[in-house]
Amino acid sequence: MKLKSVHKENLISVKEVTEIIQNQTVNFGVEEVNFQESLHRVLKENVVADRDFPPFNRVSMDGIAIKFNQFQNGKRDFKIEGIQPAGSPQLTLKNNENCIEVMTGATLPNNVDSVIPYELVTIKNGIATINLQEIKHFQNVHKKGKDRKKNDVILTENTLISSADIGVLATVGKYKVNVAKQPKVMIISTGDELVAVNENPLDCQIRRSNVYTLISLLENLNIKADNVHISDDKEKLKTTISKILNNYDVLLFSGAVSKGKFDFIPEVLNELKVEKLFHRVSQRPGKPFWFGRIASSITDNLGTKKNTVVFAFPGNPVSTYVSCLRYFQPWYKKSVGLDATNKNFAILDQDYTFKPNLTYFLQVKLTNKNGSIYATPLTGHGSGDLANLADVDGFLEIPKGKDLFLKGAVFNYISFR
Repeated sequence: MKLKSVHKENLISVKEVTEIIQNQTVNFGVEEVNFQESLHRVLKENVVADRDFPPFNRVSMDGIAIKFNQFQNGKRDFKIEGIQPAGSPQLTLKNNENCIEVMTGATLPNNVDSVIPYELVTIKNGIATINLQEIKHFQNVHKKGKDRKKNDVILTENTLISSADIGVLATVGKYKVNVAKQPKVMIISTGDELVAVNENPLDCQIRRSNVYTLISLLENLNIKADNVHISDDKEKLKTTISKILNNYDVLLFSGAVSKGKFDFIPEVLNELKVEKLFHRVSQRPGKPFWFGRIASSITDNLGTKKNTVVFAFPGNPVSTYVSCLRYFQPWYKKSVGLDATNKNFAILDQDYTFKPNLTYFLQVKLTNKNGSIYATPLTGHGSGDLANLADVDGFLEIPKGKDLFLKGAVFNYISFR
C-alpha cells in the first residue's frame, strides 16, 4: 500500500512518525560469516546441539569414583585401581570394592556412579578412606544430556549474538553461521560553516561533530558507515546525492532540512524522485526532521528493486542525536529482526513545565533508587548545546497535550550511557 506524503507545512505527531518509519523496514538479506566475526550480529538460523551436552557422564570435581551401593553397605575404605584423566579413554572399574581417581572434566568410568572430592577423602598406601557418613547417588556427576539433547535448539533465529553465544557456537562446532547483512549506510553532512576536526575554525565556523556522533551511534550497532561532507551548493548536493542513492541502503543527513535560504536537502531529494513520507514533526528538538524513500534502479537477483531509505535529521547536534536514537535505531532493529519496542521507563523526580504543544525529549540524569529509575531534568541551552549531553544520561520522552508534568509521573526514556 502506497503511503500518503504529509504536507510539509503540517506537523505530524511522534506516534504517526514512528508508525510510518516502522512500516518502511528493509530486509538486507543474510550472509554467512566465521563464528568469531559474528559478535553483536543478528542470528538468522536456529543453532542446534550436534550431540548430547554433556556428551558423556562428566566428572565435576577432582576425587575418587566409587560404586554407590558399596558405600551404602558401610564400606569406607577403597583400594585405588587407577586414574581417569580428562580427555582420556573411559576406564572400567574391575572390582566393585575398589575406586578410581577421577579428574574434573573426565568421563565417569564404567561401573561407578558417585564421586567423592579429594577434600573429603584421606589417601594412604593406595587406600582412599571416605570421611563422610552420607553421600548421594551420582553426586558430583554431570549426567550425559542433562543440559541439552542432540538436535535441541540452543540459539534461536533473531538472537543478537553475545560473547556467551560465541562460546555456544564453538561448542556445537558451528564454524560458519548465518547472520543478517548489515545495511550499507552513507552519512552526509552539509554546511559551509563546518570544518574538519583537526582544523582551527574561524570565529564564524565550527568543527564537524554530528557526523562523528552518527558514526559512533552506528558503530554501537556494528554498522560501519561511510561519510561525506557537501557544501551548501544545490547543484553539488544534487549531483553527489544522485550518485549515492543507488549505492546505499540508507542515507543519513545532518542539516539543511529546515526553512533557511541554504536548506536545499528537501528540494534536492524531491528533484531526485525521493518520495517524501513526512517533513516536520511535532517534537522538540528535531522538528524539521524529513523522512522518505526511493526505489533504486538496481534490482536484486530475484528481480526486486532495492529501496533506499532516507533519514534527514536537523543540523543542530542535539536534534541529530536524539532523532537517530529515537527513530533510526528502532527502524534498524526491526529491519534485522530484533525487538524495537522501547521498554525503558523512568520516574520524573521533580515537577516540570513545558508549555509548547510538542512532544519533548527532555535531557535527564538517571539514578537507580531501590531498583527504580529516576530522571532529573538537566535541560541545557537548546538543541545547539552539544556540551550538555556530557552531563546527562538520556532523554525522557514527554508527550504533548499538557504543560505541567508532576513529580512521580512515569515516561519512556532513551538512554545513551
